[in-house]
Amino acid sequence: MPSGLNLSQYHMGPHVNHNCNAHSKFFVINSENNTLKNTSPILIHKSIVASVGETKSVKKLINGSLLIEVINSKQAENIQKLNKIGNIEVTVTPHRTLNYSKGVISESEFQRDLEEDLLDCLKDQKVISVRRITIKKNGQNFPTKHLILTFNTPVLPKSVKIAYINCNVKHYIPNPLRCFKCQRFGHTLTACRSKQSCARCSLPDHDSNNCSSTTPKCYNCTGEHPAYFKSCPRYKHEKEIQTVKITKNISFPEARKIVNDRNPQPGLSYSAALKPTPMSDKKANPPAENDSIVVKKSDWLALLAIKKSWEENSSNSQNLNNQTVSSVVQPTVANPTVRNIEPPTNTCIANASDLTLTNSDTPLSNSSSSPVKKLLNKAVKTKNKRKSQMNG
Repeated sequence: MPSGLNLSQYHMGPHVNHNCNAHSKFFVINSENNTLKNTSPILIHKSIVASVGETKSVKKLINGSLLIEVINSKQAENIQKLNKIGNIEVTVTPHRTLNYSKGVISESEFQRDLEEDLLDCLKDQKVISVRRITIKKNGQNFPTKHLILTFNTPVLPKSVKIAYINCNVKHYIPNPLRCFKCQRFGHTLTACRSKQSCARCSLPDHDSNNCSSTTPKCYNCTGEHPAYFKSCPRYKHEKEIQTVKITKNISFPEARKIVNDRNPQPGLSYSAALKPTPMSDKKANPPAENDSIVVKKSDWLALLAIKKSWEENSSNSQNLNNQTVSSVVQPTVANPTVRNIEPPTNTCIANASDLTLTNSDTPLSNSSSSPVKKLLNKAVKTKNKRKSQMNG
């Protein structure tokens, strides 16, 4: 990070003015000694509603401060006049980053233009800072065609116009902050209170320039690579948190919670993780004609008894009924997926052709009644009908 710039200026740009503007939507309410941390949410809500009305959201931050998102410019004006919540004196300030957005444009036509000239062309499009991305080769910085634009609005525009050229704007996702002293993520060297750790071997009390180790070891993931390795799992994890924070315009703690709760698979990119699971276009395969049917054991025994009774009666009723009761007639099942499963007392009919029906042209309907019970009822009716014909 360049000297003379604080962390906020480093991210947003040195020319950013963090005072309230007409597009500010996020405000932070602070109190002395973090008194708000133990204040009743009911009292806080009543005080805010009495001052500005219902806001879009109110969130309590880890340090006890309140993050308020207002709905319109009128609420933004009124929330800054709030000086007390109950008997607690408070101060209201615009959030240092959430009221802004950063995007990248890549246009080779402007590679030779100065940042000040570009900013002058973009100042009427809510742009408040322009910074060119440079790359270092052989100790020298070389300018690229990529420009980082800072807007004084939380909503990133899709495009900007410089002179007569329209430029598409993409989200700017900064690299995760890694301390060059302790090698941990989330802070810089100037804010570090930890001891020196080597970026190459992770051992204490020396830096990577004076490291004599031949085996690298990452301080953050203990992998066999230095702490500055871009494919480090911890680096990718922090990069994903940055991506969620920028694209959803939320705070770091909220973004970290989202990523940790999602618990993505190793190697799964953020864009892939955000994609909804596609519905399968494959249709269910229709059941085969010899699909097995699972029935209760008691029903199975009853069917065997009826089948045996039919076989005994068929020899005595040939003069009344010329239709031979064959040993194989398969009932038609309207919906084979309706099964009466009751393990472990069930018996599986591997082939439904072991059963016999004379009136097999009547399909079984998909109703609340069991198909087996319907089959039994029909068999009983047929048997009774034949008995009446024989007796008649």
